Amino acid sequence: MRQAILVNGVPASGKSTIARTLVRGVTELGTPAVPFGLDTVKEGLFVQIGTGDRQHNRMLGRASYHAIFNTVAAFPDSLLPVIDAWHGFQPVEVLRDHLARAAVARVVEVWVAVPPDIAAARYRARAARRPAGHLPASYADELRELAARAGPTGLGTVIEVDGTAEPDPHLAARVLAALERQT
Repeated sequence: MRQAILVNGVPASGKSTIARTLVRGVTELGTPAVPFGLDTVKEGLFVQIGTGDRQHNRMLGRASYHAIFNTVAAFPDSLLPVIDAWHGFQPVEVLRDHLARAAVARVVEVWVAVPPDIAAARYRARAARRPAGHLPASYADELRELAARAGPTGLGTVIEVDGTAEPDPHLAARVLAALERQT
């Protein structure tokens, strides 16, 4: 039975740190995990297709999301994908359709919560270091508003973590246990 871990949160919430911790922890517990980062895929598209305005960025985000789930669909059930993305960038029905198309039957969503001001400050701080194609530092003001209202998709068991704290060393075990409880 195919399963997946969705690491979800607004931009600059700490998703990538949590995803790396989960991949390492889940693998150490005996389940081979494979990381997928939406930004990693999208940055490859920036290099090959080019950067553009905000609509172009969103189009490449949708294409990256689709590519991730196409790849997950081709996985053997023994591999556990850890998908690091702001899953709220599209309607939840899009994610639901991608999960169904990839035949993912069990989902745990790790919601990375972060205060709006911290998300905005982190975004501003990292904007200059990110590859061309990402939204500029000025997006931080919009991100603050988004972070104030954002929440998990709720398409599977939700485990909330604090994006401002050190990752929980037991998170991988908690996630695997939550996947096992889903029948």
